[in-house]
Amino acid sequence: MTTGPTGDWGSVVHHVGQGQTLGPEVLGQLVRGDVSVVVLRDLLPRETFDSHCQRIKGQFARATTTRYVNGALTTIGPYLARFLPDPEPYFREAEQTHDLFRELGFDLSTRVRGRLKETLGLRAFEPAREPDGRPYAECIVRIHADGVRNPLHNDNIMRDAASLGMKVSQLRHQLSCVVCLQECDAGGELYHYRKKWNPEDEAFKIKGGLGYDEGVVQGHACNVFKPRTGDVYLLNPTYYHAIERVGGADRLTLAFFIGLPNETLDEAVVWS
Repeated sequence: MTTGPTGDWGSVVHHVGQGQTLGPEVLGQLVRGDVSVVVLRDLLPRETFDSHCQRIKGQFARATTTRYVNGALTTIGPYLARFLPDPEPYFREAEQTHDLFRELGFDLSTRVRGRLKETLGLRAFEPAREPDGRPYAECIVRIHADGVRNPLHNDNIMRDAASLGMKVSQLRHQLSCVVCLQECDAGGELYHYRKKWNPEDEAFKIKGGLGYDEGVVQGHACNVFKPRTGDVYLLNPTYYHAIERVGGADRLTLAFFIGLPNETLDEAVVWS
């Protein structure tokens, strides 16, 4: 069952039980900017999300907080953008996180990826690797505590790592997959704007901070989406987006980027 707008900047919801397929055209809609968010519900049983949520909550002491003048990012696991232009520590942390998740039996990213491969009809869907075999991190867990918001920004590894010759910098398209482990009581909405970055936008960059002044998206369509526990949703992160301030319970998500190497959209890699 599918609900929501088609051909419009909004959220489309698919209820995908075991064995249901949508095909790679779903990815095409996001690549082209036909829709803002694709929500997949019932991708996995609710108890799978709940059990993994409890496992990761026991590891909050291992979380890393990166502070900026206008916000902070608290994560378990590394995200590549934090380490550029020197990615070597990223690969070390990726290996450490992989070992930690294996010890915990925290394999939610593998389960989600398997179901996405089936649902989207992908012939290959694995973690990215450098030519020398080093694996990228498979996912990251994001912790938005009470009072935390994620400032306006965009993600484009093909731009940000262009000078480094990394495998992911050679991709054609970048998408995001976010798994909602725990919804917050108030706030926490995704604000997703129908505007991609261009070089002139650097005039709006927040000096010493994270992201851009909101004037950069003035006049552009905005889709607002509030995830529910168990939602798996896809978006194109090369369009500007932000997370509204969280109230009450933590907003807990697992996330990874999806990289598409060609226009057939039938194979992909993941990293965080």
